[in-house]
Amino acid sequence: MERWGNVSLWMEQISPSISARPSLQTNISADIAIIGGGFTGLWSAYYLKKQAPEKRIVLLEAETVGFGASGRNGGWLMGELANQDTLLAGLSDQDKHQAHALIHGIPDEVANVLASEKIDCDYKKGGVLYVAARYPEQLPRLKALHQHFQQEGYLDTDFQWLEKAQLDQQLNIKSSQGALYSPHCARIQPAILARGLADVLEAMGVEIYEQSKVLKWQPGLVTTKQGSVQCEWVIPAVEAYGHELKNAIIPLKRYHLPVQSLIIATEPLSQEIWDSIGLEQGQVFSDFSRQVTYGQRTADNRMVFGARGGYQFNGKLRTCFDLTDEEVNLRRNIMIELFPQLSKSKITHAWGGNLAMSRKFHPHVIKDLTHKFVTAGGYGGEGVGATNLAGRTIADLVLGKQSNLTRMPWVVASNTLKELRMWEREPIPYLGYKAVIQSFDREDKVLSNPNSKKTKRYLVSKFADFMESFLS
Repeated sequence: MERWGNVSLWMEQISPSISARPSLQTNISADIAIIGGGFTGLWSAYYLKKQAPEKRIVLLEAETVGFGASGRNGGWLMGELANQDTLLAGLSDQDKHQAHALIHGIPDEVANVLASEKIDCDYKKGGVLYVAARYPEQLPRLKALHQHFQQEGYLDTDFQWLEKAQLDQQLNIKSSQGALYSPHCARIQPAILARGLADVLEAMGVEIYEQSKVLKWQPGLVTTKQGSVQCEWVIPAVEAYGHELKNAIIPLKRYHLPVQSLIIATEPLSQEIWDSIGLEQGQVFSDFSRQVTYGQRTADNRMVFGARGGYQFNGKLRTCFDLTDEEVNLRRNIMIELFPQLSKSKITHAWGGNLAMSRKFHPHVIKDLTHKFVTAGGYGGEGVGATNLAGRTIADLVLGKQSNLTRMPWVVASNTLKELRMWEREPIPYLGYKAVIQSFDREDKVLSNPNSKKTKRYLVSKFADFMESFLS
C-alpha cells in the first residue's frame, strides 16, 4: 500500500483504495494484447471495447494502473499536441481546421466519457493561462506566439490575448504583463481518472493483469515471467518505458527518449491566500519562460507546481523520485517569485515521472502491418490529453476503419515504424540536452535578475532562441 502512495500526491490521495490486481499466471489467447496500464493503454482498450465488444482484450501492467506517468503528471488535460503547428504545416486550411477541432475537442470528449461512465476525477474545464511574468522579455515572446497562432488560422476563441487588467480578474501573478488564454484545457486528478478507467474496463470485460511485467514481445505473442498472451494484435503502450523492453521485435527505445518531469505541491492553502491568487474556475497556468512551468489549484486547495525536469545518460529511466533539495527549491523559488504570499507555505509533496520525446518533437501513432502492432507516443508533456486522441486513433487502426482520425498527420502513413526518425546514439542526445538546458538556465538566471545589463540580457536570450530552434 505504501508503495503506491509514495508515487505522487495523486496516488497518495487514493492509496487506501488501491490493491494490485492479480498477475498473469498462465498462457492465454486473446484478440488484442495491450502492454502498459497508462492512459494510452487504457484509452485504447476503452474505445476498442466500445466499438468491438466481442473482442477479447488483455491489458498487462508491470506495476499497477497509475504507477507510471499517468499518475505522476501535473494534472493538465490539454486540447493541444506538442509542436502541433509543425505537425500540421503541410495541410490545407480546411484540413487544418478539422485537425484543430479534433485536438481542441479532447477535453470535451473526455468530459463526455466521465459523465457516461460516472468517473469523478475533479474535472474542471477552466482553460489555460500562458502568462508573461517574472521578467519583461516574456511579453514580446508571448505576443509573437499569439501572432503566430493567428497566422496559422486559429480562431480568436482558441487563443485570446488578455491585457494585465483582464488577467488579474482570473489570476494575480507578481510582475504580470499580460497573458494568452485558451479555453481548451481542464484540470483533473489524473490518478483517479486512470484507476476509474481501469474499473470501467473490467466491467466492460477487459482483462487487466497487474504486476505482470512484459519480458518479450513478438508478432502475435507477449510474454511475462509467469504467463503469455497469444494474440492477433499487440499494442505497446509504453512511452518512456519502451527502454525496458529489451526483447522487443522493434527497438522502441531508439524512437522514444525518456525525460523526467518534476513537481511539488503545497499544503492546502487558506481561502484568504486563494482570494489573493484566483483560479476559481479551474484554470491552469504557466509563466512563459523556457523553464516550462505549469501549475494548478487542486480540488483540496493545494498549489501544484512543476517545471522542466531532466535527462539521464543513455535514456536511463529514473526510478527514484525522492527529489533533492536543489530540485525542490528550484520549483519552489519560481513559484514564490510568481506568488510571494506562498513564501511561508509548506511543501508537503514532491515527485516526478518519466515521459518520452520523439525525435521530431511531436507525437505519433503508427500501425505496423508486418509485425501486427499499433503504437503511439512522443507526447512531449501533453500526454494526459493526447493519449485520449491516440487511443481513439489506435482503436480505428486496429479495427481497420478509415476515419478522420486515421487520416490525420500524426498517423504515420507508410505503416512502418522505420519511417519515424530515430534518436542519435549517445553521447549526442546527452550532450545536446545538457547544452540546451544550460542555455535555458543561464537565460532564466540573467533575465530574472533586474540588475542584469541590457546587452547581456539580449545576448543570452538570443543564444537561448538559437538553442531552442533545435527542439522544433
